[in-house]
Amino acid sequence: MLYLWIKALHIVAIVCWFAGLFYLPRLFVYHAMSDDEASKQRFQTMERKLYRGIMMPAMLASLALGIWLLVLSPSWLQQGWMHAKLTLVVLLVGYHHMCGAQVKRFARGENKRSHTFYRWFNEVPVVVLLLVVILVVVKPF
Repeated sequence: MLYLWIKALHIVAIVCWFAGLFYLPRLFVYHAMSDDEASKQRFQTMERKLYRGIMMPAMLASLALGIWLLVLSPSWLQQGWMHAKLTLVVLLVGYHHMCGAQVKRFARGENKRSHTFYRWFNEVPVVVLLLVVILVVVKPF
């Protein structure tokens, strides 16, 4: 029974984390397109609050609950699909921190990238989510 509660909370944490991973780069698109100071300040506030208040706690909860699930089911670590999934999770944590670095660059007024870059950057978590769901559900290897 405990296992199912941990799994349910893990899924909720992942949903919250991905909501932020989808929305923050979209804010970067709008921020990069903004010209007036009021808009730039508004986007800085939104980006900071989303990153610190939602994304960081959701990522930490996702990782902690995922590790707990692995402790309860260590045999998963001997399966190829789990190795692939964990590799994607590591890459996703890196992407998360790249987003955090970009939040800081925008706050300092040092953004050098166009809204087009952020539109493409925004697709990374979509691809990762698709691959992770396939790995977890289909377990192809």
